[in-house]
Amino acid sequence: MAGELRFGLLGVPAVYDADGEPRPLRSPKARALLAALLLEPGRVVSADALKEALWGAQPPASAHASLQNHVTRLRRLLDDPARLHAVPPGYRLRVADGELDVRVFERHAAGARAAHAAGDWDAAERSAVAALCLWRGSPLSGLATTTAGDALVQRLEEARLLVLEWRYDAALERAPGQGPELSALVPELTSLITEHPLRESFHRQLMLLLHRTGRQAEALAVHRELRRRLVEELGVEPGDGVRAAHREILNGPEPRAAHAVPAARVVLAGGRPLTSPPGRAPRPAQLPPAPSHFTGREDTARELREQLTGEGEGAPPVVVISGMAGVGKSALALHVAHGLREHFPDGQLYVNLHGATPGVAPLTPGQALAALLRDLGAEARHAPQDPDAAAALLRSLLAPTRTLLVLDGAASAAQVRPLLPGGPGCGTLVTSRSPLAALDGAARFPLPPLSAEASTELLRAASGRDDLGAGHPLVRLTGRLPLALRIVAARLAARRALTPDALAGLLTDCEGRLRHLEYDDLSVRRSLDVALEALRTSERESDRDAARALGVIGALDLPAYGAPLLARLLPAPRCRAQAALDRLVDVALLEETAYGRYAPHDLVRDFARAHRKPDGEDAGTVGETALRWYGDTARAALLAIAPEGRDREDRLAVPPPHGPSDNGSSDNGPSGNGLEGPGPFGSLDAAFAWADEELDTVVALAERHPEDASGLVPALVRHLFPYLQRRGRLTELGALAAIAVDTARLHGDPAVTAQALTDLAGHRFMTGRAGEALTLNDEALALWRAIGHTSCVRRGLNHRGLLLDGLGRRAEAVDALTRALELARSLHDPLSEAITFSHLGNLYEHSDARLAIVHHERSLAIGERIGHAVVRQSAHCNIGYALLTLGEPAAALGHFEVSLRVHGEYEDWHGESHTRLGLVRALRALGRTTEADRACALLLERAAHRGDTHMTGLARHQHGLLLHAEGRAQEAREQWRSALTALESLDGVSPKVVTELRELTRGSSSPSGA
Repeated sequence: MAGELRFGLLGVPAVYDADGEPRPLRSPKARALLAALLLEPGRVVSADALKEALWGAQPPASAHASLQNHVTRLRRLLDDPARLHAVPPGYRLRVADGELDVRVFERHAAGARAAHAAGDWDAAERSAVAALCLWRGSPLSGLATTTAGDALVQRLEEARLLVLEWRYDAALERAPGQGPELSALVPELTSLITEHPLRESFHRQLMLLLHRTGRQAEALAVHRELRRRLVEELGVEPGDGVRAAHREILNGPEPRAAHAVPAARVVLAGGRPLTSPPGRAPRPAQLPPAPSHFTGREDTARELREQLTGEGEGAPPVVVISGMAGVGKSALALHVAHGLREHFPDGQLYVNLHGATPGVAPLTPGQALAALLRDLGAEARHAPQDPDAAAALLRSLLAPTRTLLVLDGAASAAQVRPLLPGGPGCGTLVTSRSPLAALDGAARFPLPPLSAEASTELLRAASGRDDLGAGHPLVRLTGRLPLALRIVAARLAARRALTPDALAGLLTDCEGRLRHLEYDDLSVRRSLDVALEALRTSERESDRDAARALGVIGALDLPAYGAPLLARLLPAPRCRAQAALDRLVDVALLEETAYGRYAPHDLVRDFARAHRKPDGEDAGTVGETALRWYGDTARAALLAIAPEGRDREDRLAVPPPHGPSDNGSSDNGPSGNGLEGPGPFGSLDAAFAWADEELDTVVALAERHPEDASGLVPALVRHLFPYLQRRGRLTELGALAAIAVDTARLHGDPAVTAQALTDLAGHRFMTGRAGEALTLNDEALALWRAIGHTSCVRRGLNHRGLLLDGLGRRAEAVDALTRALELARSLHDPLSEAITFSHLGNLYEHSDARLAIVHHERSLAIGERIGHAVVRQSAHCNIGYALLTLGEPAAALGHFEVSLRVHGEYEDWHGESHTRLGLVRALRALGRTTEADRACALLLERAAHRGDTHMTGLARHQHGLLLHAEGRAQEAREQWRSALTALESLDGVSPKVVTELRELTRGSSSPSGA
């Protein structure tokens, strides 16, 4: 047969010469080319596949020409160059039957198997020896194998081990009493059990060889060492074959019929014979020890037990515990599994699938099946090689039992499916970072971090530091993550001199926090690295995008993220950005906090910072891109939120920051680079919803760029101002407007600075700080005058008059408002004229309420004519206040109610809040206290939600008056004291209100309700 050989893969790829001697190829590229062709003997292998075999996934530009040269050289080495010829789309190597050593080996192995099964020991040994003689080393030596090559090598290595087993069985049966012949096999088997310490068949054969050559003590020692290893490492006893050999050593050989096969044979699916052991395998009890100091999760553990023990019909229960690295999935699974041993009396199987084990590749389904079948008593040589047949055998073995299967660390649903039992009495408990949504019929239990109480309890128990309080910073700094908590506890337990406060100080540095969350073999960073490395090296585009996305997230370090922003930052189409975010959720590096909104855990945030340079960009470049995207989108929101008029035009006319923007496209749709830009908002509600969702992120982004000199921060804030004003988001407005002023000064453009000062002045006015507002407004007004921007000068004068009125400087206020009115008329701007009439009306209310009403009615008439909701709302509100001054609360109430109805058309917190305050005053004056109480409670709730200290103080003043009228004097004084604390530091509040509150808190006057 050797004379017919022409090609060899059982060792370094070789070509056999005419004398039957193998000639290994010296060139690595020639070896790779020959191996790629021989893996598909007689079939066409595409040129692309051959290029990948020679150069990997990225062949050089010259690969096609080089491939032709390598093919030519290989032809010269063949006995017949015509064997290798070009067949589109590649090449075919003609290989006849008996010319490839792999095929010859498989033929001899099949003969050995058949002879072994029939008890023909001479034939079995001849075939086995002939098969083994073909081996020159490990298959495909000398080259990096492909996926197909890896599978072939594994199959051939296992086949060789089976052939060795059949050869040794044949030797034992042929020469049961010939000591010298058997003694020669002892060194071979000794080497094999060292190489394969858990392969029971080799141990059985060595035991019998030693026993039959008079070395009984050594035979028993082999048995003892094997049993110790199996019990300690796997928790199982040796199989029936080893136990039978042990009995023979102790008691002598058992009687056997002539030509009997060692055990009975059954046929499995596919016609493969399986030796059936006569006895039952030991009941598996493979669970690792239950976690010590297990705390919390009581409700989840109870629900898991209910799911696994429910007496339902059909498929056995499957539950999936999912969550981020270190959240305690395995601990919870083992805690529950140990408590269910009585419910699953036939045993508990445990397999670590290594889906997230640092430095360990995930088990393939075939490897996991082989382990489970071995643990259930099926020896490796008898288990089916076909994965489907192996899965069927596993289901058959488990079907009549009540067995719990724990699959720890699953990488995917595909890894788990073949391992699921089919019997209704079984249960499966899976842990995975992914929820394994593709696993049909599974109940899912996503795990959040521990509660603060459970975290403290775990820290105390594991560290032995009973003095740790519930509010200790370590709980927060570990993110309430069980793995991090156990690491901190281990460090505290190991070093008694290390105090919890000192360790908290080390962890406070976010840049170095993960470095301190490592101890012995426990590491938060390594656990997270597994997921990131798998994404980086994946062949899937979405996985690689996800790895890049995590770098972007680390560079920005924002509270939350969405696909539109990420699409700009990667850059990539939005569909790819969404897929990347979804993959980060799948591997538990992000959490989807709301639909389309994603945020990392605090420790993942630290981890992302360490990988924050995506594609060579630094954090500043990524931050600038984010600021530009938010500025462009805020501009689109401004167009939807701000009504048409001079204010909107003036905001849009401020010079934009330099650089690329999506505003150049007519529809704000896809930009010129083929990626999506911020699209126009289809409705006012959509613009408000976007800003509501993104506001926290915008504030965080601006706060991270306090020295931005590009003008991007001021542009973002001025575009967002109408939203912030109308929503009444005063806390956020104050923070953003202050940063906008600072960065605008750095930018240096006077118009940009003037608008930023104007917006900050608006915030100060709305929060009752009229003195600060006036200073800021006057600085802005000087800049507008220097620029020559008439419309903005008019607005500055209008604001100046309003602020001077609030400060009691009424003569100056009249002068400013009169000049503002003249400019409004010169600009033919009826809206500005209406606003100025409104301010004049407020000014005259102090001296002549009837004249004030006249001005407000003029403003109202203009508002009705131009259809402007804000003017109409403000006019009715102001008329209501003037009527209260005249002592006509019933008439005032009607105007306040109309103002609130108009507010339904145009949301604006400043106008709404003052209207609601007037409504409370009018209802109280009319004696309708129940309605006044209800209206006041609503105003207090909304003002507190928006952080409006000014309006909260005014509302508490009214609430105290209502309580006093009900005879609840003590509660009233508490409200007045709170109101005074809020208002006395503000210079934009009516002095009459502050004076009355001081007297009321001292009990020196009766309430008037100014």
